[in-house]
Amino acid sequence: MDSVSQFALGAAVGVAVMGRRTAVWKSAAVGAVCGTLPDLDAFVDHGDAVLNMVLHRADSHALFWQLLASVPLGWLAAWVCDGGRHRVAWWLAVALALLTHPLLDLMTVYGTQLGRPFTDHPYAVGSLFIIDPAYTLPLLVGVAGALWRGAARGGLRWNQAGLLLSTLYVGASVLAQQHVTTLARPALAAAGIPADARLLVTPAAFSIGLWRIVAVTPEDSYEGFHALLDEDARIDFARRPRGRELAPALAGLDPVRRIAAFSHGFYRLEQVGDGLRITDLRMGQEPHFVFSFEVARRAADGQVVPLPASRNLGGRRAAARRAVRLGATGAPARCHRCPSVSVDVSGPGRRVNFR
Repeated sequence: MDSVSQFALGAAVGVAVMGRRTAVWKSAAVGAVCGTLPDLDAFVDHGDAVLNMVLHRADSHALFWQLLASVPLGWLAAWVCDGGRHRVAWWLAVALALLTHPLLDLMTVYGTQLGRPFTDHPYAVGSLFIIDPAYTLPLLVGVAGALWRGAARGGLRWNQAGLLLSTLYVGASVLAQQHVTTLARPALAAAGIPADARLLVTPAAFSIGLWRIVAVTPEDSYEGFHALLDEDARIDFARRPRGRELAPALAGLDPVRRIAAFSHGFYRLEQVGDGLRITDLRMGQEPHFVFSFEVARRAADGQVVPLPASRNLGGRRAAARRAVRLGATGAPARCHRCPSVSVDVSGPGRRVNFR
């Protein structure tokens, strides 16, 4: 999740654990700092764009390492804030502020390596978008209420209410995801997409009201959308080749192996000019994705020449702009929330046609 959400969650956890044992601002500050610490790994440059991606949310997000780090950090917080008093409570506050960070990240589609050093598997539920105001605002209001009212005047109840509402929202996102998944399988069959297609259901930008469905077969990828307020279960899918013909030439490259594993198979190979790319299909939507890596070049004699370091040609801004355009799949798509409206952003000039 975004840094504001992690900051707010850490602060809320700190206040909830410490309660009346210390000043609310102290527990909120320590919780906010600890809730943000794991994401400092984003500033580490591994010299390669693919490595920067797959090693984010790695050791700094591992539950084992966080538990070990919580002991000295908890004692440090107790010494700085309360002269060494309430060391167990401070340790628990710090530990939970750290641990809830990767557990919240787990709800997004990116991939969080919770099990390091025992496994580097990137776990992902994918029921929350990385920025969702409906999750973050209750936490911010709850912490603000606790700071404003103080522990003695009911401020802790504000914080508890914020934590409760945000947690219920996470649960609602999982239920909504399961609901859309049950609709997606029959829709794939109705569209003639092979039954063995791998399926990904994840929310579109900023809410759990609109869901993006991605299916992949060895040859093609399919993308569709479904809103919870749709009046019917029909889902329109846009098809795009996955570049299977490039697999033999690129399969031996380390960046390709890493992205294929990290994306759980939701990737595409393509040649653009003389550049050879692998694109993670989970984040963004057609034709803009956050992570699209150039990993090799095609020489004049047709040989594949690996790049010394992969380059990310995707972009968060372009993907975010695309993500908020309902039905922007590169092909006409219906807005089922508004059955009389269709949106077409395909074709020359990127026309947007409403019908």
